[in-house]
Parts: sequence; structure tokens; C-alpha cells
Amino acid sequence: MQTRLADAPRNRAVWGISLVLIAVTALLGGAPGGAAAAAPADPPVPVLSWGPCEGADPGDPGDGFECATALVPLDYRKPTGRTIPLAVTRRPAADRAHRTGVLVLHPGGPGNSGVDFARDSYDALPASLRDAFDVVGYDMRGVKRSGQVECWNDTEYSAAVDAARSVPGPGALRTALRQGLDFANACGQRSADLVPFIGTGSNAQDIDLLRRALGEEKLSFYGRSFGSYVGTVYAARFPRRVRAMVLDGAYDPRRYADVPYAYDAGQFVALDAAVGRFLDWCAQNAAACGFGEGRPRQAFEELKRSLDADPVITASGRPATGYTLAYRLMFNINSGREIWPYLGEALRAARAHQGSFLLSPPSPASFDFLNVNMAVECADRVYPAGRLLLGTLVSAHAAAAPLLGPPIGLGPPTYDHNHAPTCAQWPAERPSRYEGSYRAAGSAPILVLGTTGDPDTPYQDAVTLAGTLDNGRLLTFSAEGHTAYNRSACVSALATDYLATLALPARGTVCADEAPPEPLARRTTGIGVDETRDVIPALRPAAPVAARTAKLG
Repeated sequence: MQTRLADAPRNRAVWGISLVLIAVTALLGGAPGGAAAAAPADPPVPVLSWGPCEGADPGDPGDGFECATALVPLDYRKPTGRTIPLAVTRRPAADRAHRTGVLVLHPGGPGNSGVDFARDSYDALPASLRDAFDVVGYDMRGVKRSGQVECWNDTEYSAAVDAARSVPGPGALRTALRQGLDFANACGQRSADLVPFIGTGSNAQDIDLLRRALGEEKLSFYGRSFGSYVGTVYAARFPRRVRAMVLDGAYDPRRYADVPYAYDAGQFVALDAAVGRFLDWCAQNAAACGFGEGRPRQAFEELKRSLDADPVITASGRPATGYTLAYRLMFNINSGREIWPYLGEALRAARAHQGSFLLSPPSPASFDFLNVNMAVECADRVYPAGRLLLGTLVSAHAAAAPLLGPPIGLGPPTYDHNHAPTCAQWPAERPSRYEGSYRAAGSAPILVLGTTGDPDTPYQDAVTLAGTLDNGRLLTFSAEGHTAYNRSACVSALATDYLATLALPARGTVCADEAPPEPLARRTTGIGVDETRDVIPALRPAAPVAARTAKLG
């Protein structure tokens, strides 16, 4: 059956809010968008001494990965000054006689380990990519092996998330602003030497130094979610160093960096809309979902309040509240339709105060991720000043997304959606922020992947990015869930062919082969998604590939 997408899906409420926010931002003085200043000199090219990876068994060369450390400038305004170490890993191309080059994999986050991403995702890559490319990953500055950023410590983070509730009280906004300022000040105290320099402008320069250290004229790049913004900035700064680039779950770069309140509004509504579509499916498929007895929205609201009033005490001794439920659902909804029955089962277990992956409080590993996630985006984004504007728009974002907006928007500093209370009060300078054009003029063609029901990076962002890039090409996945590569056989085949041969899919191509809701008898790899770890999923057999060409917009 032919799939047509005559118009890109648009949520009028989102874009109405966005237009108002853009106007407000402009009136109050948005972030600058001038050209980035040129570096005063070329920094030294790092020397990579490859050896066994940390924790590897010296007697077992089985996984084939090797590791090194790259010393790069802390401050690119002083290219020969103080350096910081970046952890790098690679697995050489399996077919050395027909090697094409390097493929850098970026997991996004920000906060996920690129070293782990490359290693954990390698087996899911098609053989054509493993044969032709050295697969490379790195921990970007501030992440894990490359100097972990610390703002709040584990004790402070635990206290904040354990006290949070899904239905915030009348003082919630005041608490959110106070916690945001406290978090920002803690970053300035505990990671003062690092946080000014962890922005994406410096990150892009790090990638180009790695390219030079690897001895490559050009590189190929796959970046998902925040990794799409990293790739966009790299292409903008070094357009002629791009051989091929896939940006999956893409950001609208200008709104993200320069009109952040408007960008946040879109994220809140996209998240709530995705949860709403899941609950609507539960209403229409009560037996398969198993939650809510045909009234899932009402049951969900009742469950949040019940857990707030009577938290489940977990094995760690920490409480799981309605806020815990909202926080975990925010990440697990990213897996798409195939895990919807498992979400229903997990909600049913939570209502019975039984074990559920939706009742897992954020852990110390989560806190490492969240510290970086917040600090990097505060280094990248400039919110207009003003406590009144901050409070007004944070409250508006929460109100526009009634299912998850209040706990996420008015909760403690955690993930993308509630960065405003911290970033609008950010005390550190932003010398590593990128402020140039995003056109990437002169680059090779860049393939942008957008998923129509993406809860995390709204589909319209991918449409906008593909139009912003001088040589952008949009490939649409008509589906639920975050990102597209290897979640769709159609998308995977087209993106893999592009990376291997540079052949782009036809303009207007839409893939519509999302896996249906997975029967509970068969577990999937997406169950219990953990925000601290990202992988390219293993492509599994699904419905026959459906690729159609449609006129978008």
C-alpha cells in the first residue's frame, strides 16, 4: 500500500507557541548569530599511540578495538596552551584491501560515551560499513574518560530527584528556579576550569584534530540526536572535510542555539504528544496494553498522584514517585510502537507497587550523564535574561504538555526539556559556543533523517535542518520513536548505501516500515531504556520495506 506524506505533520499549538516565543526573544535580545572568529593559529596535531582498551583482556584480541588518547587544546583561543585528553577508540576496516576511510559514530546526549557507543554498536552495523571503514568513537570533552564534568554530586542529585513529585505544588516554580541557580553555581565551583570550554564549537574542532591525527583528508560521520548538532557544526566549520554525513533525529540548529525558549516549547509538546498517542492506543487496544481498562489517560493521572502520595520504596531504599514514573517514561517512549505493550505492562506493575522499569530512580551513572547534558547545552545556548521571562515561559511550557510537562519542566535540573531554569542563570562564559552560519556551504551532500512521531527531536527540526544546509537531503521515517537508523530496514538500507557509495535517496522519500507493537511473549532490545547508554539498535525482521516518494511541505 502506497504511503503518502502530502504535508509534513505540523502541530499548530507548537508552532503558535514557537512564533510567540521567537518574537519575545527577538524583542528582548536574542543570542548573537555573527560569524565565528577564526582561531589564531593551528593547534598541534595529536599523536595517537594505539594500544589495548581499558578493561580489555590482553590475551583476547577478539573484539578488535584499540584505544588511544588525543591531547587537544582546552581553549582554542590559545591553541598551543593547556591541553585536555580525549579518549578515542577504533576498529580497523575488516577489508583492508578495499578500505574507504573512517566512520565516526557520535551518540549524542550530550553525555553519552562515544567510546562505548562505537564498541556497543559495532555488531549492529551492516557488513558493508564494517568492511569499508575504520569505525571510530571518542568521548567528547567533559564526558566519562575525557574528564567527567561534575556540578551536583550524587548526594545532592539523589535528594533533589527523590523529593520531586509529578504534580508539583504551588511553590514548584520557585523551587525549580532556585535549584537551577544552585546547579549552575555548582558547575562554576566544581568544574570551573572545564565548563566554559565544553561547547560544540570546541567539540567540532576536536573532531577535525582527530581527523588529522588519523591521517584522513575527509571523514564520514553518523550522529544521532545531539550528535546531529555536533555534525552540523562540524560541517559548517569544515565543509570540505566531509565525505559523507548522516544526521539522525536532527536538531533545528538556529532555534536550538539562538531561540532556546521556542526550541524547548517544541520538545515539550512533541514528548507529550507521543505519550498521548501511546495512551490512545491503550484505550483502543485494552487487552494488548493491559493498563487503564479503557480509560488510560485518567488511570495515568491517578497513578502519578498515587505514587506521589505513597511512593514505592525500591531495593536501594530510595523512593519511586510519580516524578520517577514521568522521568523514566520520558526516555522509554523513545523506543517506538514495538514496546508499547511493555510500557502498558510496566504501568500496570507500577500501579500494583510491583517491580517496574518505570520505577527506577536515577542512579549515580544517570547523574554523570545529566551533569554533562545540562552543562554542555548551557555552554551552547543563550537564553534571554530576565527572571520574570524565565518563570513565565517555563510555566507555559509545563502547561502546554499536561501529561509530563509539570514534573519535567518544574522538576530538578535533568534532561533537555528543563534546561531553562539552569541555563538562563548560567554564570560561566561561553567561548566554546558556535555562533556561525549553519549552511555548510561547499560540503558534500548531507543526509538528514527525521521520524514523524519523534518524542525527543521533533520531525519539523529535521525538515528545517535539511533546508538550512546548502546540500541537505531529507529522508523521512513515518513512525513513532526517537531516531530512525536500524529501526527501519528501509531507512537503514538507504542510509547505508549513501555512506558506502555516496548515492542519495530520491528527494521526498518516505519509509513506512515501523515495527508494530511487540507481543509480550517476545522481549525486545528497547525494554528499560537507560539514558546513560545509547546504541544503534540491531535491525530485526519487520514488515516488508515500504519506501515511497512524496512531496513534502
